[in-house]
Amino acid sequence: MAAAEGIGNADYKLATSIYDFRVTDIDGNQVSLEKYRNHVCIIVNVASKCGYTHVNYTQLVDLQERFESKGLKILAFPCNQFMSQEPGTSEEIKCFISGYKGNGKFDVFSKVNVNGEDAHPLWKYLKEKQGGLLIDAIKWNFTKFVINKQGQPVERCAANVNPFDMEKSIVKCLNE
Repeated sequence: MAAAEGIGNADYKLATSIYDFRVTDIDGNQVSLEKYRNHVCIIVNVASKCGYTHVNYTQLVDLQERFESKGLKILAFPCNQFMSQEPGTSEEIKCFISGYKGNGKFDVFSKVNVNGEDAHPLWKYLKEKQGGLLIDAIKWNFTKFVINKQGQPVERCAANVNPFDMEKSIVKCLNE
């Protein structure tokens, strides 16, 4: 089924890749993830007031700057589900992230839930395709998924895994 039909958003279990989903960007615009076809993506839930914030943003910016020309895209999804560590409005989140974004190349989306009944369907899909240790739920801010050029999640990294530790997987996907 085509991404334009929104099958993934209607029922994430029918999705065949991330390209079946639509999301809302930080400015309120609908975005089809089809735009990321043939790119390697890191999809990450972010928060501005987390102990992992600085190292993750700093390393994600570095990875983006080094690998963007080869096809890497970073998709950041603010989430306030973990100790309310992303309490800000969209404008406040954009302002905070701009301090880390280097050349402003991250794609930042509207705040989402990643767990529970009202979790965004994309996040339900990611958790189903790359389950976690013991449980599939996202356990904390800065859980990262590496997505290959075919839109398939190929690696899931916990919050305590630094983005630089994902470089081998990223390079492998970029070279496929």
